[in-house]
Amino acid sequence: PVERSFMHERDAAINNTIQYSHRSKHHYTTTINMACTLNRDDPLGGLPPKHCLNGGYKPVFTNRLQLEEALSFCKTTLENNLKENVNLVRVSAPLFVTRASGFNDNLNGVERPATFEPRDFPGTHLEVPFSLAKWKRWALHYYGVEAGKGIVTDFRGLRCDDDVDFTHSLYVDQFDWEKHIAAEDRNIDYLKATVKAIYKALYDTEQAVCKKYGIDAYLPEELTFATSDDMIKSHPTATPKERENILCEKHKAVFFIGIGGMKPDGQLRHDGRAPDYDDWITERPDGGHGLNGDLLLWNPVLKQSFEISSMGIRVNPEVLLKQLDLCGVNERKEFVWHKMLLDGTLPQTIGGGIGQSRTCQYLLRACHIGEVQHGWYNPKEVEILKKDGIQLLGLGEFDADPSAKSS
Repeated sequence: PVERSFMHERDAAINNTIQYSHRSKHHYTTTINMACTLNRDDPLGGLPPKHCLNGGYKPVFTNRLQLEEALSFCKTTLENNLKENVNLVRVSAPLFVTRASGFNDNLNGVERPATFEPRDFPGTHLEVPFSLAKWKRWALHYYGVEAGKGIVTDFRGLRCDDDVDFTHSLYVDQFDWEKHIAAEDRNIDYLKATVKAIYKALYDTEQAVCKKYGIDAYLPEELTFATSDDMIKSHPTATPKERENILCEKHKAVFFIGIGGMKPDGQLRHDGRAPDYDDWITERPDGGHGLNGDLLLWNPVLKQSFEISSMGIRVNPEVLLKQLDLCGVNERKEFVWHKMLLDGTLPQTIGGGIGQSRTCQYLLRACHIGEVQHGWYNPKEVEILKKDGIQLLGLGEFDADPSAKSS
């Protein structure tokens, strides 16, 4: 299609796939397209788009300490706006959970968690969470949060199997939030109202950051809503990432509704979602399915769509049972967390995660996430970036840990 012509030249030719085991009653394995940009066949596929290299990109900050001050301002401003707009209270969060609890987020169901055993308790498996999607819902019960109010955490995690490129890192930092809602609020109108409140927090944060640091503001005042079902119909041959680019280049800021679940041909509808947090099967009034979505922006530096957040109305007991069965993971019903949801202990909720470093990358117009986050990246790519004057924070600049005593 003509719409693909603006795509970054690597992205246009990529059909990124992973193997997804769908252990349903008929047990089959299908290959799914993910909404990502990394070309795993390219040894330098994690570099920013070519137009950002060879002098095509100039960072807003060259002084590292001033950059750190700006990062703090971005995060503090966004958190305060979120708390005010969505009625959230900041709470502390765990760095690890037990495997047996079922509290970890399962993402697409194929990623490996960072796991360890305490020295004095062999056989006890602790996992660094991918996100707090499940823990937050339990926390609303634990703290006794009433309907209409929620919590937000400063989450830090590890994703060993995530892409490592100019927008992805092994290290995850995000504002993980969850809000207690009434059963009658499980509908598309409530989802949209909450999304608008979150987008207003982001919009106001960009206005404050741009005013303070002399950056041109880019976000539109109004957010556009679109659905994966409609985009599949209008662009049936496009990849998930291409559909996102088509939308975001036109509208600049989009909430893309309906993430997760399979099309009739066995392919993933748009992108992956675990079966036990977002509701991706409930039929909407427009005929589509799913009460969740992704907040996507057009990145003026990278010239492509840029995911800031994923969120959604969470599963109730009925939807949980259906989604577990669809994904062939009915054994999860025996986990502590799932039992608490099924017996009605856990409240009805809406929630999501807003990437802190990803948001800072956007607000400060950085071309690589390593400019705003201490991480680890392909050493060959790091060397190319250094020669091009693109500074990564901390150990991201080194081929190996310089403090390590042995390799």
